Amino acid sequence: MLLDFLQARLLFKSMKLTCLRKGDGFQCPPCHMLNLYGFSILIDCPLDLSAITIFSPIPHDACSHAADEVSECPNMSLEAENSAQKRQRAIDKQPSHSDLVCAEPWIAIPHAEPRVFSQAKIGQLMMEDLVLMHMEFRQFYGPQDCSFPWWITQLEHEEAPPLLNNIAFGEDGNDLGCWMPLYSFDDIKDCVKKIQTVKFAEEACYNGTLIIKALSSGLDIGTSNWLINEPKGSISYVSGSIFLSQHTMDFDYHGLKGSDVILYSDFSCLDSTDGNDNCSVDPTSNGVSALSDENKDDLADSLSNHEENLEEMEKLAFISSCAADSANAGGSTLITISRIGTVLQLLELIANSLGSFSQKVPIYVISSVAEELLAYMNTVPEWLCQQRQDNFISGEPLFGHTKFIKDRKILLFPAIYSPDLIMSWQEPCIIFAPHWSLRLGPSVQILRRWCGDPKALLVLEDGIAASLALLPFRPMAMKVLQCSFLSGIKLQKLPTLLKILQPKIVLLSDTISQRISLPEAKPYAVLDYSENKTLHLPKNTDNGEEVEMTMDLASNLKWKKTKGEENLNIARLEGEVVMDNGKHRLLVGSERDPSTQARPTKHWGSIDPEMLLESLTKMGIDGSIEREMGENGSEGKGRVISITSPENAVVEVAETGGGTVVTTDDEDLASRILIAIDGVLDGI
Repeated sequence: MLLDFLQARLLFKSMKLTCLRKGDGFQCPPCHMLNLYGFSILIDCPLDLSAITIFSPIPHDACSHAADEVSECPNMSLEAENSAQKRQRAIDKQPSHSDLVCAEPWIAIPHAEPRVFSQAKIGQLMMEDLVLMHMEFRQFYGPQDCSFPWWITQLEHEEAPPLLNNIAFGEDGNDLGCWMPLYSFDDIKDCVKKIQTVKFAEEACYNGTLIIKALSSGLDIGTSNWLINEPKGSISYVSGSIFLSQHTMDFDYHGLKGSDVILYSDFSCLDSTDGNDNCSVDPTSNGVSALSDENKDDLADSLSNHEENLEEMEKLAFISSCAADSANAGGSTLITISRIGTVLQLLELIANSLGSFSQKVPIYVISSVAEELLAYMNTVPEWLCQQRQDNFISGEPLFGHTKFIKDRKILLFPAIYSPDLIMSWQEPCIIFAPHWSLRLGPSVQILRRWCGDPKALLVLEDGIAASLALLPFRPMAMKVLQCSFLSGIKLQKLPTLLKILQPKIVLLSDTISQRISLPEAKPYAVLDYSENKTLHLPKNTDNGEEVEMTMDLASNLKWKKTKGEENLNIARLEGEVVMDNGKHRLLVGSERDPSTQARPTKHWGSIDPEMLLESLTKMGIDGSIEREMGENGSEGKGRVISITSPENAVVEVAETGGGTVVTTDDEDLASRILIAIDGVLDGI
């Protein structure tokens, strides 16, 4: 039973939001710090590897033919061992200063001390693969002692080229000190111990106060939006999302509906090549805005654009056909796309398309975690779209790669130097291999082998600067296909999404607010936040705090109706209000019976002298009301009731804050006056 406990105004401390970084595409999502109910919550802590593009992944002599290409950036081909010094850009507030972290499945925080909520298995595998690639690179090229690379000191004392300077130092030239060492296997092991894994829509409680829930974003397998419930309301976090997917579970509307606050953090629209996204958006021009407010299902269906889904499938089919054409011409294909769902779909499509070839073209997946990751993907049907879940129920595998691996059309190898790979190597072939940056991992050696082959094909994902990434491998004769995949919500759809979710407050980035026109008559408030600035939200004073008690306790209470205009039923008891699973609960000792315990009456409010005199008169007590006199003979602020019968008495009634004083020598009269006071005041 939920009761409004004496209309208690246990006001929620104002929420503070700091946008630590707006992110940089799919590989580096945004990062925010929330201060909520006294807890610091870090939402995502991405590993920014964009700066490693300034290093050459191969020695000087291997790329000396590209010397003319790097005239604007002479330090581009720094010694290869220095490229091993990949650094994680530190955010302004370290994860170890947070109470808890909500992280995407491939992002965890090995250096963090707080509790981490994540769908952690994929993240663990991705981090282990990155660390192993780093170790292999240092083994082949790096020095034994590389705790502090010499180039940092060199760049601090020399004028660096503009491109190198912007990446290494940041736009303001002050970020060099924020470079940090990459984590180790021991760091990952310690991090995993702190992680509490969560399933979609599963409630996880932190400290008895916050309820954390991961909700599908539809972007990739396991990617999440977040819902945080606290005693005074709820906060939803919406990052890069897709409404309809061919592989992962669709965007979860229901879990986000009715939140008090929505933190909108999908910046993909800022990088969109769609011309309509580069101007202010008037929601009245959106056809779906004409739908009735009551028909929320129709609104949701209108956002799930099947044409966009078809376009994404056409992109995958095009990549598959290009790989097949390259193989048919005798050339091989290297695919460095890192989206798990996209890779699984491409494996299916390419393996099927090569089935009609007279010549056997092998598909190699080279990664230290390939075997474990692909096996794991067939154990998480709850993360996938309805069609694949139906296939699972009917006894079919979730993804087609299982059959192709069994038939040895897809071959898995942990490393480029694996003896089994060397024995089975055959060209032309199609290889899926990390790393998307082209600065470490098997892709570096494979690209060196094929960069001069005009029949070969390299498939990159949009978001990486291809000209800079390919610079060490020039001159490039192989074909390059750079693909852009849907990474978030188009700006035109935001007003309709907010119309469905119906929040009270929407937090938008200032850059997004400048590019969208929301309707003036909207049922929610919009507040803008900026990068590296703290936004203070107003306190929520609209609702009293709800306190939960058992039905048995509530039925034993003695209820009394108040005399004021509020007309409340109230009861009195002794107990303790505790926080449990995000709710206030009222606990009363089992040895105490609230219905029989005798206690002195507690009164509140102010006495109306006229009402009190009327009550005394009904009891046969005569008196009159006089104005209280001050020390200098002036009238005071209080009122005095002078009683003359049956005995003399004085009742002094202060107007504000002074209380009421009864003076008499007759104990019986005093008791009767107190009964009259009890009748005109609220008390329990």
